[in-house]
Amino acid sequence: MDVRNSVNDGAPKARRAGSREAIVEAAERLFLERGFGAVSMDELAEAAGLARRTLYNQFSNKEEIFREMLRRVSGQLEDHFPPGLETRGDVDEVLRLIARMILELHTQPEYLGFLRMVVADARQFPGIAEEFAAVMEPQTERLTRYLAHLTALGILDCRSPTLAAHQFMGMLNEFSLWPMMIGRKSLAIPAEEVVDETVQMFLQRYRRPQSTAHGDAVNASLRQDI
Repeated sequence: MDVRNSVNDGAPKARRAGSREAIVEAAERLFLERGFGAVSMDELAEAAGLARRTLYNQFSNKEEIFREMLRRVSGQLEDHFPPGLETRGDVDEVLRLIARMILELHTQPEYLGFLRMVVADARQFPGIAEEFAAVMEPQTERLTRYLAHLTALGILDCRSPTLAAHQFMGMLNEFSLWPMMIGRKSLAIPAEEVVDETVQMFLQRYRRPQSTAHGDAVNASLRQDI
């Protein structure tokens, strides 16, 4: 094997990957600072330290760059809400885990900046809002399915699992997400207290009385069904 040829073959790929990374990093910085609509492709090339031709070799327009950024946000969501989360204990434990993960996601500057940008530019560029919603909605649907499953098993009594899921997330969003979205600090309340009160309030409304034996049987069913 010719080692020199092998190294040379890999060099263009490394440069392409580096160029793409530089473009996305520049886009994240400029889009979040100035908004999606206020940044041109030429400005992105300059900020990334690349020739205009190199930029267009990687992305044909800003929408493609946005989709790459969105793919990374999707990866963040997957990291925060891993598969199998719904089977990690009874409903109290699972909802506490979900609540903690939501509050932790709200502390990520990249996520908040991205959300601010989408909200600011959604009217002028409705497509970016639609694409962002397509990434976010599966997580809400996942919580909705979980609540519907628990209702079918007799643990919860959610006549509208969709409404219940939005209520649960809304209580958490009110504490940290919305204040941060408008540049204010979240309420001076410990996060764990927010988690406790949110879960207790939610379950006080939606949990059906049940015996310990019934709860054990339901947990076993969850492990099999989800």
